[in-house]
Amino acid sequence: MQEPAPATDEQWQAILNNDASYNGQFYYAVKSTGIFCYPSCKSKPPKRENIGIYYSAEQALTRYRPCKRCKPTGQRLPDEEWIAVVTEYIERNYGENLKLEHLANICHGTPYHLHRTFKKVKGMTPAAFIQQFRIDNAKDLLRRTDKTVAEVGECVGLPNTPYFITLFKKMTGYTPESYRKRHKQHANL
Repeated sequence: MQEPAPATDEQWQAILNNDASYNGQFYYAVKSTGIFCYPSCKSKPPKRENIGIYYSAEQALTRYRPCKRCKPTGQRLPDEEWIAVVTEYIERNYGENLKLEHLANICHGTPYHLHRTFKKVKGMTPAAFIQQFRIDNAKDLLRRTDKTVAEVGECVGLPNTPYFITLFKKMTGYTPESYRKRHKQHANL
């Protein structure tokens, strides 16, 4: 597999300016998302250090998926693959403040299309998936560590402790503290 080239200043300016006159001359790949685009892609520009340049879509396809927004191969990325990219991003960054608009920008789609497609593929909205993933990780931290409830909430991206406790109880039937005690009792049996 060929490594992407670093972007020249001219290529970087073309990306920042969404310059369609460079389409077909090069494609930029975004390491953090695993997606490649035309220079004219209207998605939020990535950090320069996260991009690499390919001179054909075929080269880029050896390591990256085509963008859903600009469709650099002329074909649409299958919904399941696109949602897999979004899901991987959420799982790597669940501790951050993840908004639908941010996810759509990162994964090169519109918020409306992402919400609708995510729900169709996963059976739940992106927000529900993020909450479930955070609570699952909180349960793991409560079982494995002695972190305070507030620290656990912060670790999983829910720094508002009362909200974390309320959400945890709503989703598990237990407060974080009673969940921890219950698990320790079962582990000692």
